[in-house]
Amino acid sequence: MTKLLCVLLAALGLSACGTAGEAPADPVTPPPQVSVEEPESTGSDTSEASEPSDTAGSAAESEPGAEEPTLKITVGDYELTATFADNPSAEEFRELLAQGPVTVTMEDYGGFEKVGPLGTMLTRSDTQITTEPGDVILYQGNQITIYYGTNSWNFTRLARIDDPTDLLEKLGEGIVQVTFSLS
Repeated sequence: MTKLLCVLLAALGLSACGTAGEAPADPVTPPPQVSVEEPESTGSDTSEASEPSDTAGSAAESEPGAEEPTLKITVGDYELTATFADNPSAEEFRELLAQGPVTVTMEDYGGFEKVGPLGTMLTRSDTQITTEPGDVILYQGNQITIYYGTNSWNFTRLARIDDPTDLLEKLGEGIVQVTFSLS
């Protein structure tokens, strides 16, 4: 589109150097025939270039849909799904998992959670909450916990397990390997 305007302005500019009476008639008629045809060919390329941008825009629009993948949590033979929370920390966690699965060695703490080192720091979006079974929580920016009981504290919710039925049994006793990934 910019090229088309430049060509039209250049054509008008060159025609303006001619006689005042002839200049307006000539540039108006020929440029749409000459400039519009050539830029339309180029414009088609430009349109085609714009269409991929539109397609990229559509892909970006579908990426949020694609960015809505659920969190998959694998513990032994169990695969649990969870819905991401809506906060910057959950978004960072999703971006981390987009690079590949993260496996964390987790152990029981306090009789209400499994906790383990995430291996990286995430932005904290702490708020005073009371956890429920199925909450996936970021603690101190570098620990990840899965709650099978309740606790009140300043935490960042990363996700919530969709069906926390029999969660303690599924998480197992003692030290376990838990893999977080996108599904």
